Amino acid sequence: MQPETVALVGGTGDQGSGLALRWAQAGRHVLIGSRLKSKAEDAANRLAATLGGATRIEGLENTEAIQRAPVVVLTVPFEAQTPTLQGLRSHFRPGQLLVDVTVPLEASVGGSPGRVLGVWAGSAAEQAAQLVPAGVQVAAAFHNVSAHALQQIHQPVECDVIVCGQSAEVRQAVRPWVEAIPGCRYVDGGRLENARIVEAITALLIGINRRHKVGHSGIRITGLPPAGPRA
Repeated sequence: MQPETVALVGGTGDQGSGLALRWAQAGRHVLIGSRLKSKAEDAANRLAATLGGATRIEGLENTEAIQRAPVVVLTVPFEAQTPTLQGLRSHFRPGQLLVDVTVPLEASVGGSPGRVLGVWAGSAAEQAAQLVPAGVQVAAAFHNVSAHALQQIHQPVECDVIVCGQSAEVRQAVRPWVEAIPGCRYVDGGRLENARIVEAITALLIGINRRHKVGHSGIRITGLPPAGPRA
């Protein structure tokens, strides 16, 4: 596993593709994961063509992707989170970091995308922590970053990224991935249970987008130092 390699499970979707574009643009090695390798390869080729030049983007089955990366980012809809992690459980390795981007939107059961569902575990991120093997650390991040903004690769992303995790070390491990995206600022969000709040902010932003007819609202936390240089 190379330290600058990331696997995106669900990387063919809007959010996953946006993160993949930004990280490949920053020189990271990006593995697009999908249940179908052909679908992942098509997405990787499309993203590489968007960026042009020398990029490191590969399309793989989810199982192979997570075996090759120290950092795994889960960007699937809420209804797919549990079956996806259950199916991949035996392929994780101790010491890996899972970054969960899942938001339990009511839309997953036919309701409004501007509302969140109650989750027995407390949050989607806490649910993910229950589904991965022992030794795999879980952080919650990138919930409030617009997929639309991520895909506008010639513009900075005007959004703070609140990172939650059970330890400061886990949260700091996500920081270089946040700061690799121009305009994003890392904000330490504390323990993993605080993801309940961060996930709910996504539903709020979706509602703001709809009412104001925009597609890229984000959040900024006042009183903090400005975003640092890209890592």
